[in-house]
Amino acid sequence: MKHSVVADISGRADLEVVLRRFYTAAFADRRIGPFFTDLAGTDLDAHLPRITDFWERALFRTAHYRRDAFAPHAALHAARSMTAADFGRWVQLWTAAVDGLHRGPNAERAKAQGERIALALHKRLTGGDGDGPGPGPLRGEGRVGFVPLAAVELRSAA
Repeated sequence: MKHSVVADISGRADLEVVLRRFYTAAFADRRIGPFFTDLAGTDLDAHLPRITDFWERALFRTAHYRRDAFAPHAALHAARSMTAADFGRWVQLWTAAVDGLHRGPNAERAKAQGERIALALHKRLTGGDGDGPGPGPLRGEGRVGFVPLAAVELRSAA
């Protein structure tokens, strides 16, 4: 079923559709798909209610997400290092999933929150600001690997 662009993310049902679209793309992605499929063995139907709780809490403060979101990422990182490029790809796919379905303040907040989460997780997992050579923040000059949010090809294909 094709979904048309709607005004904004308005609640849990919208988040479920965005998340299913995102994870379908992420599981199939050559760069980050193996983290979900090979390493974590993620079952989307089991994972979706929990991750929807996470995003519902992040955007609307209505869900009761009480899990440790860092621990599973730390376990994945221990099995196979997650690079700035991996997190950048996650941000690209997340942004494309949101942009492909919604416009408005909640959609913008979801995209900004996704980028903040990716940057924070990467920093916490690597113990620094990035994994590339040179000074500066993860997305700063002299750093390599992080894919910028403005992914024109993905946005237009979404």
